[in-house]
Amino acid sequence: MKIMIFILRKEFRQIFRDKTILAMMFVMPTVQLIIMPLAANFEVKNINVAYVDHDHSSYSQKLLHKIGSSGYFKLTGNPDSYKKGLKMIEEGSADLVLEIPQGFEKNLVREGSQKLNLSVDAINGTKSSVGGSYLLSVISDFNNNLDINIKSPQGNSTVSTAKISTDTINWYNIRAEYKYYMVPGILVLLLTLIGGFITALNIVKEKEIGTIEQINVTPIKKWQFILGKLIPFWIVGMIVFTIGLIVMYIIYGIFPEGSLLTLYLFAAIYLIALLGLGLLISTFADTQLQAMFIAYFFMMVFMLMSGFFTNTESMPDWARTVSNFTPVTHFIKVVRLIVLKGSHFSEVKNEFFYLIGFAFVLNGLAIFNYRKTS
Repeated sequence: MKIMIFILRKEFRQIFRDKTILAMMFVMPTVQLIIMPLAANFEVKNINVAYVDHDHSSYSQKLLHKIGSSGYFKLTGNPDSYKKGLKMIEEGSADLVLEIPQGFEKNLVREGSQKLNLSVDAINGTKSSVGGSYLLSVISDFNNNLDINIKSPQGNSTVSTAKISTDTINWYNIRAEYKYYMVPGILVLLLTLIGGFITALNIVKEKEIGTIEQINVTPIKKWQFILGKLIPFWIVGMIVFTIGLIVMYIIYGIFPEGSLLTLYLFAAIYLIALLGLGLLISTFADTQLQAMFIAYFFMMVFMLMSGFFTNTESMPDWARTVSNFTPVTHFIKVVRLIVLKGSHFSEVKNEFFYLIGFAFVLNGLAIFNYRKTS
């Protein structure tokens, strides 16, 4: 017990002695959590549309007005030919080119249909697919609201067509605001980056300054050494997580719908698993540069495969398998379910057992791989 107290006292002194580390652990994630959700947004706006209107009719003007007033598009040019519209895409001044053919209004009234030409810049895949879908939605809405009576060929009666109306309700995020989806995920990623990188550098720093040799000749057991390295950063991680929840509530008005106790239970287990990974990396690396590169590799995999940017269910089978073998995937899922949906422990217990398994395996490997000579 005295040995553990000695190790913990030493670690806390090292943490609070280094002002840069303190700023990295507390100030940086707080500032990032405030700023990043404002910029990290999957919603596409300010899509530049060049329109080529060959008809110049009242209906073509109504369509263009509806597009411009939707809040997603900016009508940036009115070239007199489709070729010049494509030139605007090449120059980067337009993302989409909408060509309205001659006879647009006449064909709508007489024929009841009319084709439009839409060309999309696909260099930015997200912007092109989402922007194109938005514009098609606006055109479809314009089409549904046209007050045109199409006469039947046989008489003067109006052809009646069946219509299906759909009312959509977004559960757990009524207005489909991205901040409710993004903020919990960003909180998890910041906790992952801070915890993963700092612990990965911890034992390596001891190697570089030579204090590891002094520790190795003491009667400290390997598990005591690893535990002494883990506990201080676990406490720091829980404080960072608490600060993140406070920022989430004060800045974005998001308060967990589910149990805070359940949320903290998962955070505690997740941090043990994550810090175990950092300590395992630290036992392999000989320099801080090596540890940083190894940790960076894992952090990138965690970020891209966690389901934060893309839905894990949409991934190929092999990618879904890799995703399931990363602890951050399960913690992001749990945080979103508890914060937004208010899920109970019984609904996320499988994720709890996953994290328990990661914690045992990663810390066990860190203890096993730590080479202590006496």
